[in-house]
Amino acid sequence: MKRLAYLRNWGVVLFLTISGLALASCGQQSGEKAAAKGQVVARVGNEVVTIQELDNEFRLAGVAPEKQKDPEVLKRVLGDVVVRKYLMQQAMTAKLDREPGVLLDLLRVREQVLGNALLTRAANAKAPSKADIDRYIAKNPWKFADRRLFNVDEIIIPLSPAAQAFVNANKDAKSLDEVQQQLTASGIPHARQLGALSSSDLSEELVSLIRKRRDEDIFFTRVGSNGRFFKVRAEEARPIQGDAAANLARQIMRADVLAAELGLATYSAKLEAKYEGDYADLMKQGDAKSQ
Repeated sequence: MKRLAYLRNWGVVLFLTISGLALASCGQQSGEKAAAKGQVVARVGNEVVTIQELDNEFRLAGVAPEKQKDPEVLKRVLGDVVVRKYLMQQAMTAKLDREPGVLLDLLRVREQVLGNALLTRAANAKAPSKADIDRYIAKNPWKFADRRLFNVDEIIIPLSPAAQAFVNANKDAKSLDEVQQQLTASGIPHARQLGALSSSDLSEELVSLIRKRRDEDIFFTRVGSNGRFFKVRAEEARPIQGDAAANLARQIMRADVLAAELGLATYSAKLEAKYEGDYADLMKQGDAKSQ
């Protein structure tokens, strides 16, 4: 049995090695074709940097088109690509691309890139029309015409399972000082600071509660991967209108579509997945707890 498991593991490694070599070969052929067409902007040993790669770096870095010709920006971005190409060549020379751990990392990155590409294609296929955007803006005034900016005293915590249990147990906390003391006693990482929250990033229900608040009221919300306990110190009107409102609405609607597509994929993956051995019981327990 041990020998069989050993052979299986090395079968995976062999498959990944072949896949990695195939990808490297494709990359080299693409570089040669680009060089033949005069699209090369730099060479690092046997590797080339093409104008398409440079444009892609600008896209990933969120560099605006008008900034892409800025000499300092161009030098920084192109310099980073050159260093990456150099390090990759050194790693290949050291045969690090054949190490099982590295190959598994490469496979993981490939899965992530392809998965994100699929979600992005689905979101692009459902891009909202101008009429859709106008309706969205009209239905969500607290995000646009009635947008408010809240200056807050806040405590930020990463939302780990332990932190989520703490949140559930402290929803009725009377002050931020009390929350901070409990977090410290529980050993949960946190940071207290002065900050700002936009009503555009909050639910209509929470915004309504904040507008009706008493001076001592404490609120909680999720923002990204963090949780925030906060007390509002002041607020001011910050409406968004015109093109700015349309652009914000488009971003929010796209994020909602991506979240919906990911939710559908998660559900479908659970239906299709077949777990084995102890993992089958473990995942069944996880499903039961989430219901």
